[in-house]
Amino acid sequence: MKKVLLTLTVGLVLMSVFFAGCQKKEEPVAEVPAAESQETQAEPFKAAFVYIGVPGDLGYTYEHERGRKYVEAQLGDKVETTFIENVPEGPDAARIIRQYAQKGYDMIFATSFGYMDFMYEVAQEFPDVYFEHCSGYKTAENMSTYFGRMYQARYLAGLVAGKSSKSGKIGYVGAFPIPEVIRGINAFTIGARKVNPNATVKVVWTNTWYDPVKEREAAVALLDDGCDLITQHQDTTEPQKAAQERGMVSIGYDSDMGKFVGDSVLVSPMWNWGPYYAETIEQAMAGVWKTHSFWGGLKDGVVELSEFSPKVTDDVTSLVDEETAKIEAGEWDVFWGPVKAQDGSMMVPAGEKMSDPDMLNMSVFVDGVLGKTGN
Repeated sequence: MKKVLLTLTVGLVLMSVFFAGCQKKEEPVAEVPAAESQETQAEPFKAAFVYIGVPGDLGYTYEHERGRKYVEAQLGDKVETTFIENVPEGPDAARIIRQYAQKGYDMIFATSFGYMDFMYEVAQEFPDVYFEHCSGYKTAENMSTYFGRMYQARYLAGLVAGKSSKSGKIGYVGAFPIPEVIRGINAFTIGARKVNPNATVKVVWTNTWYDPVKEREAAVALLDDGCDLITQHQDTTEPQKAAQERGMVSIGYDSDMGKFVGDSVLVSPMWNWGPYYAETIEQAMAGVWKTHSFWGGLKDGVVELSEFSPKVTDDVTSLVDEETAKIEAGEWDVFWGPVKAQDGSMMVPAGEKMSDPDMLNMSVFVDGVLGKTGN
């Protein structure tokens, strides 16, 4: 009997241990918070940039690349960016833009005028992708345009050039005779002639955006023709270097070219794309992006002037500051009349101001420019 009782007691003890163990295993396990779960983390927003040149040009593409890096610095892990350089303005552009869309990129930035038609074509095929085109005019439900009123900074640089050129003969290396470039040449000339009514701006076309050899050759031709100050609408520092080698001064473009060439670069109208890129991507991430045609100016910080060279006198910098304040306050803008065309006709009558559409389609030179637009 004792043996039976002992056996029953041991059995009961073992059963209680067994069920206690089972009960312990059934206790709820703490869940990993959603924010900490790798599987539930949101995928980063993917943005691709298509460049006409190389970031090493120290000019146009260099500034777009700085803008891309600004995005990464500001948005961190929320965004993933990439870029491709040296993309021709032709059918290849459509292929590359399409590939980015097919690979799941959420937004694509095309940074040169000649990409417009190709981006527009691809935008029709991918309605859920955001497309942003620099300097063009075609838009769609999912495609916007963006640019800056560089003509304002060009005008300010023209003031510096007009005050600094001893001969009044200024050389301008131009890329293509399109409205963007013609507008910049005209604004620069208006600035130069405001402080020196006899100043002239001679234009040589290279018909390329990025070609260091052609840019240098054009600058040398202008120097040989008696110009003592060189500027350009091109993508590299070669015109500035050519001027420096001749003991002449220059005005930079796109970026602060004085950092790369030296004090012979008096000042540079430059781009500041970073804030626009970051804000546009954030709008898309938040689902509030809408198609638009952005054209910001000095007031918006998209265009600006670099620091002045020590060669620029205080009276000139003070004048630039005064004119900047007028433009930013909306009291005046560059293409407010009277403005005469190259042939002497009235381009903008006194008391009137040129409309944005007219500026965006500008095709003739102002008085003081030497050269042809091809239009």
